[in-house]
Amino acid sequence: MNIFNEKASPRQLQILIWGVIFLINFFSLLPMDGLLQSIAYTFLNTFFYAVIIYGNIYFLFPKLYQSKRTGWYVVSAILLLAATGLLKTWISQLIYNAWFAKKHYALTWENTVYVTVGCVVVFILSFVFRIALAYFTLKRQAQQMQEQKSLVELHLLKSQVQPHFLFNTLNNIYYEAFREAPRTALLIGRLSEIMRYFVDESPKEKVALATEIQFLENYIALEKIRIRHGVEVVFLRECNVRHLIPPMLLMTFVENIFKHGIDRAGTENKVTLSLLENEGYLIFRTENELQEPPVVAAPQGFGLENLKRRLTLLYGTHAQLSVSKSERTFHAYLKIPLLCPSVAS
Repeated sequence: MNIFNEKASPRQLQILIWGVIFLINFFSLLPMDGLLQSIAYTFLNTFFYAVIIYGNIYFLFPKLYQSKRTGWYVVSAILLLAATGLLKTWISQLIYNAWFAKKHYALTWENTVYVTVGCVVVFILSFVFRIALAYFTLKRQAQQMQEQKSLVELHLLKSQVQPHFLFNTLNNIYYEAFREAPRTALLIGRLSEIMRYFVDESPKEKVALATEIQFLENYIALEKIRIRHGVEVVFLRECNVRHLIPPMLLMTFVENIFKHGIDRAGTENKVTLSLLENEGYLIFRTENELQEPPVVAAPQGFGLENLKRRLTLLYGTHAQLSVSKSERTFHAYLKIPLLCPSVAS
């Protein structure tokens, strides 16, 4: 496996770096200390290098320095270096006297200071280590994002072929049906417009209010054919339809009405929708009779919860959403800031 491959993980990079450090340390000690002593001190040195580097980049620096506790960071760094310097010197001396020395050598302050200075150098190099890891991680993430972008573009190109083929087929069916059953042809046309909306408009950040209204009307027309005795829908509009709004923002209320607020076997179903413009806000109200007995405890579900989260992301605290019910009626209310009207009429 090529460790320099752009798909290599940060862990693989660290293994490579520590392997190089281990070998450099070993071969620098080998001429003076011999094989066994070089191996022992290489393991010891590498261990304390890792304690200093990881102690700084994974604990002291993020927990203290980046949390604006600079004083504690300096004190903790000094204590870390003093402790590792003293401990490394003591263990080194212990190993040397136990296995390699011809006569006993006492621990001296000169050796301790010398080793501690080396620890300070390693501490400084830990920042280089951290930058290298961060750079490698960001580069790998950028590569992964580029690969994902390429896959998305490929899937998009594939997906564009299928809907347009379907639209062309629906248009052919529409013209055939229009000669035999004009009402059926109109419903096919509405279905085609709904599908076009999903493909062409819903991915956009903003759509004209007129487009959103047409989408709702098409959806309502198709839902009405599933209701045995029909449904009376009153849709009041007093707003500039050139205003821009995020797509699919009004759909949740209407979808909930037809899922939970319509008695498909009943003879009297009435739904009232209203879109009003008032002082820079768009107000959308819906009202429908509750079924008896109700199909669900409350006609809400995941749709309204998702809508609440979406409104928070889009408008923060500037949007209002509320639902309520009386003894026989369910009410929904949405108020959002209006965007600038589009240039097109």
